[in-house]
Amino acid sequence: MNFLAHLYLSREDDQLMIGNFIADSVKGGSFKDYEPGIAKGIVLHRAIDEFTDNHPVFLESVRRLRPRYRKYSGVIIDIFYDHFLARDWRDHSPESLHDFTGRVHELLVSKREVMPVRSRQFLQYMIANNIPLPYAEVSGIHKVLTGMSHRARFESRMEHAVTELVKYEADFAREFREFFPEVIRFTEEWKRKFKGLS
Repeated sequence: MNFLAHLYLSREDDQLMIGNFIADSVKGGSFKDYEPGIAKGIVLHRAIDEFTDNHPVFLESVRRLRPRYRKYSGVIIDIFYDHFLARDWRDHSPESLHDFTGRVHELLVSKREVMPVRSRQFLQYMIANNIPLPYAEVSGIHKVLTGMSHRARFESRMEHAVTELVKYEADFAREFREFFPEVIRFTEEWKRKFKGLS
């Protein structure tokens, strides 16, 4: 999942949200350097990613892109799924996406001193572009994928992927609707079973 879904899955737990947000910038066992609630969010982020990457519905979405986008297909589907979450936000939360965006920005800014440099840089980009609000529109997704394509180490062609998003919108939307309740259940069960960090 991409960052909007991770933030959503953190629910109202601020430390969990911070950990989920910075997790991609925290390598190996260095999550133990953070206070317990943030460390839990980092570990949860990794668990959600593993669940997602092995889920048959997510893999079905990925297969549709693989002939053209190869190893970047999963990254693109992460972004597509964030699009459907943002687009249909009212189906998932009584809080507006606008209000959620503002609350998340305020929280993350208040804790940026504990973030790795990469996370602080992305936070600055988020605020400047009012992300995740633009994710609800195809044009916003196109901008995100174009930026990611420019940063990719190899040719990715991600800047063209909105073509498939539009062409197969009904299929991707159906798969997202099937997948998302399952990752919610997985996350809530993980949080119930979590016994702490060793």
